[in-house]
Amino acid sequence: MTAMTAPLVDIADLVIEYDTGTRQVRAIDGAALQVFEDETLAIVGESGSGKTTLGMAAGRLLPPEARVLGGRIHVADVDVSDADDDALRRLRHDKLGFVFQNPTTALDPTMRIGRQVALAMGGRPAPEAIAELLSRAELNEPQRILRAFPHELSGGMAQRVVIAMAIARSPQLLIADEPTASLDASIREKVMATLGRLRAESGASLVILSHDLRMIARHADRVAVMYGGRIVELGAVGQVMQAPAHPYTRALLAAAAGNERPGERLRPIPGTPPILESRCEACAYAPRCAFRETRCETERPEPRAFAGREVVCHRAEAVIAADQSPRQEAR
Repeated sequence: MTAMTAPLVDIADLVIEYDTGTRQVRAIDGAALQVFEDETLAIVGESGSGKTTLGMAAGRLLPPEARVLGGRIHVADVDVSDADDDALRRLRHDKLGFVFQNPTTALDPTMRIGRQVALAMGGRPAPEAIAELLSRAELNEPQRILRAFPHELSGGMAQRVVIAMAIARSPQLLIADEPTASLDASIREKVMATLGRLRAESGASLVILSHDLRMIARHADRVAVMYGGRIVELGAVGQVMQAPAHPYTRALLAAAAGNERPGERLRPIPGTPPILESRCEACAYAPRCAFRETRCETERPEPRAFAGREVVCHRAEAVIAADQSPRQEAR
């Protein structure tokens, strides 16, 4: 990762709600995040935390029922919220690449792979150029693959095709939404290694939206932990994973498969994530938190620098002071 100068992505005070038809649901409740050039940043959290909404908002790819109510989103010097259709089209075409969770839905089932990759590359690339791009994505027999239809590929092969398409125009920013969730465990690491290598070769920044903490620990430079539509902890991945300062980060680590000792059971987080209908004026995590005190239930915590990272918690000092092993519950 290069020295942090001007951010490639700058999100501040973002508020996004969904109209369900019967009520408004606030998915993003004042989130702020910066992504810098040539880094890999992971956004983690449970389903419903807001991570996918935040990631898709960077390319204004939200569904019609979503409404941006406030804040700003700047990507590569483009104000995404206010950009007209032409500016947005150029941003997506020249600066952004997306890797979605399920490659079978990301690819057109009626079109051969070669044609889809050619469209992603733009113009009329020679078959040799298409095959070379597939080879860069570590696909063997690229000439055979470019003649194939998506249903003729394995999940891992299809996801590598999606990755190849995402990097085809050398974007500045790649956004990968659960890029290995639909794949067999045996090939997840290989696909992530391919994605990481291609990112490094191109100098692009990569934002990974995931709940897989073990994968994040191996592949990210920084990690942003989301809860209740806010970034509640943000810092270097090793620092946050080894000594979390937010109770939710600590609970996620305790509940993650692979962190348990032999014979030890995982510790699920009690309760469920909140469904917000408006701005949360307290700590959204307070009902589930072992560290909570009275003000957590009445006073909204604001971001602050603490222990080498940014944290949104009244009780961060107590979390750090407690046994820092993610396997132990707060006392």
